[in-house]
Amino acid sequence: MVNNDTVLITGASSGIGYELAEVFASKKYDLVLVARSTEKLKEISDQLSKKYLIKVFIISEDLTKENAAETVFQKVKNNNIKVNILVNNAGAGKVGLFHQMDASEDYKMIQLNIASLTHLTKLFISEMMEQGSGKIMNVASTGAYSPGPFIATYYATKAYVLSLSEALYKELKPYNITVTTLCPGATKTNFTKNAGKKDAPGAMEAAKVARCGYEGLMKNKKLIVPGLINKILIRLPKNLVSTLNFKSQKNLAEK
Repeated sequence: MVNNDTVLITGASSGIGYELAEVFASKKYDLVLVARSTEKLKEISDQLSKKYLIKVFIISEDLTKENAAETVFQKVKNNNIKVNILVNNAGAGKVGLFHQMDASEDYKMIQLNIASLTHLTKLFISEMMEQGSGKIMNVASTGAYSPGPFIATYYATKAYVLSLSEALYKELKPYNITVTTLCPGATKTNFTKNAGKKDAPGAMEAAKVARCGYEGLMKNKKLIVPGLINKILIRLPKNLVSTLNFKSQKNLAEK
């Protein structure tokens, strides 16, 4: 099977991003992989290109930096790559009391989870309109559905991602561009370690989340929430979930 389409995935060096790269590669999509670690990207590129006989282009870029999204976009254009699917997967969080966390941590989360995602989406939408079609998948979280005491800024950024994506789903439908939001719950990735906590009990495997994301994207779904428990969670009253979130996030951070 030959597939001439190309998918760009941010945060592709580990976790859900890496597993999404694996799924798309297995379906013969060419890849543009974006992450900070050049060595890790080269390793993944060699692995997937040889295993699936596809083209893999890597971009080493820190999306917590201003203008990083424009840099990524220009590198894609300069190499004459047409991106058919954009996956904004890169994200970061930090557990702790808001008033005790360094302001730089909040800034990095907002820059990565909101600003770079928004800018990349806007830049590639213009390209997709010229092509007459396209797909975008923005990775939010079940945390987008309720306030997150002890992880306040992260949950707030994911609420933004969900709101933006659902609005764009309607705006872009007439242009043959679909916008899908993937809202995972607790997932076994390096994210939890970087956030300063342990994996939650019952956390899903990243590969399973990635498969759910891919299948939903291909079906042009507006929203994907992997796992029955997560589907129930997002329908519970916000006050109840907020209380549960505080207890669980505090406990995980203290372990």
